Amino acid sequence: MNGVHDMGGMHGFGKVEVEPNEPPFHAAWEGRVLAMNRAIGYCGLWNVDISRFSRESLPPGMYLSSSYYRKWQFALEDLLVQYGLVGRDELDAGRALHPAKPVQRTLAREQAPAALWRDSYERPAAAPAMFKAGDRVRTKNLNPAGHTRLPRYARCHIGMVEHVRGCHVFPDSVTAGRGEDPQWLYTVVFTGSGLWGAGADPTVKVSIEAWEPYLEQA
Repeated sequence: MNGVHDMGGMHGFGKVEVEPNEPPFHAAWEGRVLAMNRAIGYCGLWNVDISRFSRESLPPGMYLSSSYYRKWQFALEDLLVQYGLVGRDELDAGRALHPAKPVQRTLAREQAPAALWRDSYERPAAAPAMFKAGDRVRTKNLNPAGHTRLPRYARCHIGMVEHVRGCHVFPDSVTAGRGEDPQWLYTVVFTGSGLWGAGADPTVKVSIEAWEPYLEQA
């Protein structure tokens, strides 16, 4: 999905300001928003990729004007309505107006330490990996309407496979409702000049995690 969330390499937003000794949360409500996301995600209606895609799908004006955890809040509200857990009228009213929808499971406080530990997303491979460490590869020029983990700035560029990370759940497939569709995952390294031309800092190197469907032999 080509959206405003895909900001890597874009001009006009200023430099990244590093906050010394940055706290995990800048206000108490941010911690509550994160807790609600994790607790409701435990119900099993969606996974981490669908949650990420919901934040990417926020309207551009809302996305750019919202803080990090405000995006999480707005996206969670959309998911709650989409999956029928909450009505939009209930969000507007700030209270329950309809009977609760049954869910597979709910998260009890004593379960949290064990239940919120994420399982591995590695899966058995259906075929051998196409690439190995040291291979030169080109990223495809993909512009899907749905979720993708291939950043826009890294499309149609040549890099080198640094590591083979195993076969993992393919987020592009999960968010489109096509199941896990496991694919080989690679760490691919690019030079700054390879991504942005001769004017780029010659000392810069950028690595991305790229699934096999994003790549072809260079």
